Amino acid sequence: QVQLVESGGGLVQAGGSLRLSCAASGRTFSRLNMGWFRQAPGKEREFVATISRSSGITYYTDSVKGRFTISRDNVKNMVYLQMNSLKPEDTAVYYCAARPSIGVPTTASEYPNWGQGTQVTVSS
Repeated sequence: QVQLVESGGGLVQAGGSLRLSCAASGRTFSRLNMGWFRQAPGKEREFVATISRSSGITYYTDSVKGRFTISRDNVKNMVYLQMNSLKPEDTAVYYCAARPSIGVPTTASEYPNWGQGTQVTVSS
């Protein structure tokens, strides 16, 4: 079983930046494909970004391309989401997710392991 703990959320003004972190334990981190998802009030959980085991493949949802960067450190067992030029519509609870099997899907149901989430609020 994989345990995931997110941190780094908070309140920021539009145009600002935040860096989310996710600490993983319980399984060999380098064998996990990792993703970030978010869920705004009253909306379904949506894909934000994903990164493959070796960092060779990354995908982003269109609305964050050029603003967000996903990265990982397989020595520290960490995955990060650097968020720049934040907008009010980025406000959501952000979740880290792990997938032990091959592939970097963008669908939440393809990730069996989840963290508890961290709140990101962007004020206008």
